[in-house]
Amino acid sequence: MATFGWAYVDCANFGTIAEGPTGSVQFLTGSRALSGSINFMYHTASVHGYAAGTLVLTGNLVVTGTISASHMHIVDVATIDSTGSTFFGNTVDDIHMRTGSLAVWGRNVVGGSETWHPVLSASSYSRQVFVKGFGGNYTNVTSSHHTASTADYILGVTTGGNIKITVPSPALYSAGAMLVVKDEHLTRAASGNDITLTRSVTDTYTFDGNPLYILTGTMPAINLYSNGTNWFVF
Repeated sequence: MATFGWAYVDCANFGTIAEGPTGSVQFLTGSRALSGSINFMYHTASVHGYAAGTLVLTGNLVVTGTISASHMHIVDVATIDSTGSTFFGNTVDDIHMRTGSLAVWGRNVVGGSETWHPVLSASSYSRQVFVKGFGGNYTNVTSSHHTASTADYILGVTTGGNIKITVPSPALYSAGAMLVVKDEHLTRAASGNDITLTRSVTDTYTFDGNPLYILTGTMPAINLYSNGTNWFVF
């Protein structure tokens, strides 16, 4: 027949005691004591506008390592310090706005000496933009009838014969938009041909008050700007 001895179990020191509101993330508060806070909650179901499976921290978070996320939604940013390429937006209707001035600097190395120079600056005080050098979009016109677009800045006409260029409504370009047309064909004038700027047949806007504008002579050029209603030569 088996015999049994005695064993003493101190239930007061068995395990730990968890406290805090339901759903709170537990952390050590003392010897064998766990507790939670309403400021650090994990919601298994939808509540207070949060989706199910959401971890909510009310307060500050300090991370010394790397944060990896498939999507980040940041409401307020005080400082951005980033290296490498960055990408903003994923659809054509995205709008990226900023308050304050903007400066872009370029690196130049001469004789082993490195210097930095402003490439572009936009002042929120004077509302002016300055660039180190400027290059507008160039379109080579090779057909007898070409319709300009808002993406065009310089139209270089390289084909011979009579050329007609339809310039769309200045309202489409908006006030302040500019368009340059240059005849790059050397013998057009000698052949008795020219370049005619016209408007859309259903529109009434003008070029310096005229329904069309004809470029004549040897390799002429014209600069146009829009006031949102009509085109003007300058």
